[in-house]
Amino acid sequence: MAPPLSQAYRRRWWMAVTSIIENLLFSAVLLGWGSLLIMLKNEGFYSHLCSGNVTEGHTNASLTGRTVWLSCIEQEEILNLGFTIGSFIISAATLPLGVLMDKFGPRPIRLFGSSCFAFSMALIAVASYNPKVLSSLIFIAVSMNGFGGICLTFTSLTLPNMFGNVRSTILSLMIGSYASSAVTFPGVKLIYDVEVPFSVIFWVWAGLAGLVFLNCFFNWPGESFPAPEDIRYISMDKLRGEVEDHKMTDTHVTLKEQELNKKQPSTDEAPSDGTVEENQGSPPFRRSVCSPIFLWSIITMAMTQLRIIFFMGAMNKMLEFLVTHGDPNPSEELEKETEDQVSLYSSVFGTLQLLCLMSCPLIGYIMDWRMKECEDVVNSGEGEKSPSGPPKRDRKIQKLTNAIRAFIFTNILLVVFGIISLIDNLPIQINLGLLLFSLVGFLLPGYLFYHRRQLMKEKTARDSLSMRQSAQESVSLNQTNDSSYKTNGNV
Repeated sequence: MAPPLSQAYRRRWWMAVTSIIENLLFSAVLLGWGSLLIMLKNEGFYSHLCSGNVTEGHTNASLTGRTVWLSCIEQEEILNLGFTIGSFIISAATLPLGVLMDKFGPRPIRLFGSSCFAFSMALIAVASYNPKVLSSLIFIAVSMNGFGGICLTFTSLTLPNMFGNVRSTILSLMIGSYASSAVTFPGVKLIYDVEVPFSVIFWVWAGLAGLVFLNCFFNWPGESFPAPEDIRYISMDKLRGEVEDHKMTDTHVTLKEQELNKKQPSTDEAPSDGTVEENQGSPPFRRSVCSPIFLWSIITMAMTQLRIIFFMGAMNKMLEFLVTHGDPNPSEELEKETEDQVSLYSSVFGTLQLLCLMSCPLIGYIMDWRMKECEDVVNSGEGEKSPSGPPKRDRKIQKLTNAIRAFIFTNILLVVFGIISLIDNLPIQINLGLLLFSLVGFLLPGYLFYHRRQLMKEKTARDSLSMRQSAQESVSLNQTNDSSYKTNGNV
């Protein structure tokens, strides 16, 4: 029952909007671990590791009517181990997911990911009924939660291919909604604080994940979305324009799609001298993986991800240290103040994650800057260049220029964050190391700047060669016309 690709193009805005909402509610929700940790401790997960169970004695126990459990360092450590496993799966699953998406497309992966997420929420709800016996289910739950969330995120990143010159802007919204999903658990904690049962919250969440499954089942196509540089994308872009202009029926769309596919040049028909247009073939996988741009990108993203996971995993402990100033035996008043401060700032931190959704379009706008002014790789089925007119920008050079600006802006923010983190809340050694690592991140835009200069030199050489060839052709044409004129005159 998978819809065809042409039908998915007509539903692209619905798919984009729902994907942003789904990323916000179901992707990397583990990044809001600080709020979930408080709820798990309140529900008694691994509380049997502490000295005993308290049913009364805390200030709010009689007010809420909930069982109040003791918490201890051992409990928090083993629960944080669950966060470590879940966040590791979020990062480690990307490579196998990429291989699977190349083979099967995004639809089956998205269906499986939404199922895993729903099952993880159901596991947490079931474990809350008897946490003393079922606490170990939390490890399976967070693992499936992380895997299901990254499946939803990863598949949504192919969706912007349908949006042409605003692709980077739509892509930035997808990434922003992924990063902003850390706000979900703080939001859930607010619902939890108004006496909604923990199990009810997670059963409802599992049901909402089922709606993600149904949305994917009825709207996502069975085949992959063509890459922007792929000639099939250009054909589908033309087909999309004809659908919008002429309101063609599905039958005519199918016939027109077949006609466009027949017009696509095949790599088998390439000239024997090996000169093939860039868009007709992609570089080998090994060459792409070993390219300096890809390797520097991995290093930059690994450092950034390390900082994010480290900060989120240790945030509650850092807040406790700020309040108690390392006092090993705080008073009851100080303990109460610590609990309130941790709860407050965990919610504040999660709410601030919505800034990701608002700021990411800025990066998308930077990445899309002046892309409409660039010359198209192919303007027709025969691969001819656009007619002569005012000179246009080279697409590759413009992409690199935009990427340099985006990376520099991002790294400036990382350095500012590192400087702020040095102010009386983390050991100097850790922050100084992270700050130095942030400075290393500038090596990637530096290399991109160097690569851009090389491309500009190559473009200048190609243009000069093209001008010389044009001049030679003009001279040859003039000579031919002169000889024809003389022959006609003699006759």
